[in-house]
Amino acid sequence: MKMNIFDLRNTCTIVTGGARGIGRKGAEAFVAVGSNVIIADIDMDAAQKTVKELETADSLTIAIRTDVTDPESVHEMVRQTLDHFGKIDILFNNVGICINEPAETMSLASWKRVIDINLTGIFIVAQEVGKVMIRQKYGSIINTASMSAHIVNMPQPQCAYNASKAGVIQLTKSLAVEWAPYHVRVNSISPGYIATEMTKKAPTEWKDEWVQKSLYHRMGNPEELQSALLYLASSASSFTTGSDLVIDGGFTCV
Repeated sequence: MKMNIFDLRNTCTIVTGGARGIGRKGAEAFVAVGSNVIIADIDMDAAQKTVKELETADSLTIAIRTDVTDPESVHEMVRQTLDHFGKIDILFNNVGICINEPAETMSLASWKRVIDINLTGIFIVAQEVGKVMIRQKYGSIINTASMSAHIVNMPQPQCAYNASKAGVIQLTKSLAVEWAPYHVRVNSISPGYIATEMTKKAPTEWKDEWVQKSLYHRMGNPEELQSALLYLASSASSFTTGSDLVIDGGFTCV
């Protein structure tokens, strides 16, 4: 019997931070296999641009302005999603930032901003979408962690980012355990250095060191995360929950 376990036609996927970078490439992958996609982003101009670029005859893509640190904004995003599609099958909980400041001089405002977006924001969105999935008794949540949850990156200082991403992995495991009785699967991906707008803005000397230490002597491409996302979103991973998939080209092995 032939079957396509990665077929996501007639599903609804929310992608936070979906206007650019890893989120945009994730949205592109979901659209390619037929899912209807919500681009949830605080930058509506960029989100609308992404929607226009991803539109196909087989799936509907909609931009919704969303501030993941604001519970009311997240609630409204979920309400609009349900108004459009009546369900939420998949959440790619991806939004995140990095502030590179030495720990001894990092302001409390910088620390809180990273934690509020990267960890608390992940929780707020997962909680709101999780309520829907619990009622449905099914769903797949994919949180974006980082290889920075497993190692301390060098040479850049980023203690808040590392701490936030380690928290994402433990949050993922906790939600997976709590929501397993409702058939809601929760997993995370931990990308390594990926060539996005954020990493391209890094100082050249940092990037040179990253590439030199990489087993493949390059950064990854956002497209190289797409298959992992489709695996975790689809029935191909029906027995996978509470897992963190490290996609770093072997960087954390040495």
